[in-house]
Amino acid sequence: MAQSKTTGIKCAACREKQTPRSEKDLKILNDRLNRIIGQLNGIQRMLNENRYCGDVIMQLGAAERALQSLGYMILSEHFRTCVAENVATGNTAILDEAIELVRKLK
Repeated sequence: MAQSKTTGIKCAACREKQTPRSEKDLKILNDRLNRIIGQLNGIQRMLNENRYCGDVIMQLGAAERALQSLGYMILSEHFRTCVAENVATGNTAILDEAIELVRKLK
């Protein structure tokens, strides 16, 4: 059973990357996520201020695209590291998981 580094809680479903993300890559991902969180907070303010529906929908679309872009960044990293490492060791079942992840991101 793996133990989460951030919470310390043991979890049978928790998995960690074999190759950790670099500090630079982690910063890029966290910066993007923080911008998305800012967008979502802005949308919440718009709703609370009773802003025009069309403006809210435009911001929702922008946040959705930003989230999808972040997902593609992580998916790309997944293929370059996790999938490549598993295939190199003979675990081709990881390819089925990767295909399913592409479907879920769409």
